[in-house]
Amino acid sequence: MNDPFIDIQLMPKPVDAVPLSPWPEHGGAECVFLGRTRAEQHPDHGALVALHYDSYEAMARQTLHALATSAFDAFDILAVRLHHATGPVRVGEASVLVQVAAGHRDAAFRACRYLIDELKASVPIWKQEVWSDGTTWSDGTPVSPSESRT
Repeated sequence: MNDPFIDIQLMPKPVDAVPLSPWPEHGGAECVFLGRTRAEQHPDHGALVALHYDSYEAMARQTLHALATSAFDAFDILAVRLHHATGPVRVGEASVLVQVAAGHRDAAFRACRYLIDELKASVPIWKQEVWSDGTTWSDGTPVSPSESRT
């Protein structure tokens, strides 16, 4: 059996979807989640300009790799790519990419959902919201374990 394909990156810029190459021979499904900064309004600070991400890089990489490995253990998948931006990500740009290849769609969907939920809940990456008139730090909204499995 070949080693699992795992691609973990923290990037000092917005992320983008990238084709898996080479495509896994037994892959019949690919699920891609691309999380983008959406336009919002703050009652005190105006329009959202960007999100700014900071991380504890060594621990973030280690945690992302552990999540990818756990997805291989829990789901019948063939490849995992987890990319996250650091620094500014403007409205419309993407901050996170979760990409999973599997033999069948159910495993790809389930693994992709698991990975984004666990990434948001456990990886040491912090989000600062940059508004037209000030900044705020996001408290985040971790998904409960029962929600991440549905």
